[in-house]
Amino acid sequence: MPFTAAEIARHLQGEVVGDPATVLNSFAPADSARAGDLTFAENEAYLAQAELSAASAIIVGSKQKSAGKVLIRVANARVAFAKALSLFFPEPVLPAGVHATAVVAPTAQLDPTAHVGPHCVIGERARIGARVALHANDFVGADCWLHEDVVLFPNVTLYPRTEIGQRVRVHSAAVIGSDGFGYVQDHGVHRKVPQIGNVIVADDVEIGAGVTIDRGALGPTVIGKGTKIDNLVQIAHNVQIGEHCLLIAQVGIAGSTKLGNYVVLAGQVGLAGHLKIGSQVAVAAQSGVMNDIPDGEKWFGSPARPDREVKRQIVANRQLPDLLKRLGEIEKKLGLGKKPKGNVAGR
Repeated sequence: MPFTAAEIARHLQGEVVGDPATVLNSFAPADSARAGDLTFAENEAYLAQAELSAASAIIVGSKQKSAGKVLIRVANARVAFAKALSLFFPEPVLPAGVHATAVVAPTAQLDPTAHVGPHCVIGERARIGARVALHANDFVGADCWLHEDVVLFPNVTLYPRTEIGQRVRVHSAAVIGSDGFGYVQDHGVHRKVPQIGNVIVADDVEIGAGVTIDRGALGPTVIGKGTKIDNLVQIAHNVQIGEHCLLIAQVGIAGSTKLGNYVVLAGQVGLAGHLKIGSQVAVAAQSGVMNDIPDGEKWFGSPARPDREVKRQIVANRQLPDLLKRLGEIEKKLGLGKKPKGNVAGR
């Protein structure tokens, strides 16, 4: 759907520099933009590339200028970029109704605006809220509760008693509410500890493809409001994740660990169990965390330590070859080098 530059500026709460009636048909990166496209530039390097492109208009920060392009100036170009993409490429709206191949328990409650796709299964007493979209082959166990505007992409599994907040998106092959990994040794065998808790996912969470979130042993495993979880993340039983956290691909969190708000765990970070990770903590990729981390700190390494401490160690390690060489030269001058092998007394 085409928009004028003025319409897009209103949507982005920005201002137009140039012709506000310029018609924009789509959004494209600068290196492939054509006439009638909108692109964006968050810094001067990107702006130079965008000015050389065929794009008809550019989203820019509030201080950037152009000699020949229509500009839409905004407070934050990257945020505006995300909003503009949603304008040109809105989420598809699925029709209300239940597909003929779906299996819905008689005690389940479905809002009439919900969409239930082919081969979905909805268990006893499950509650499906307004405008929920279940794509093909989704399984929603007994006593689950999906609030308004939830989207489950194909092949998602929700074990019984899982609660999903408003506007949550769960991508393909995610499994939420599976058994926590709990065993106790009993006469030489691993006896399973029944996992009788559940999982609670708050509003505005996004859960990537192949994510597994275990239910609590007794109480719930909790994912806080606005948290975003990348693909292939494992969250163990009774973990509590705060609000607006970012968990990047292949993160693993062991049982009963608690994260504060705005925590960032980069790719392949591992957290041991029963830890307390403070708010606004950042952990670098491939770090192994074995200790509690106070608010606001940055850690990395395996085992992970505060970043300044680890950086000093890295600098020291890089200096070791030169230091060893200099030490050898000093020993040689002082006659402290290695003694020759064998009996040299008769030579």
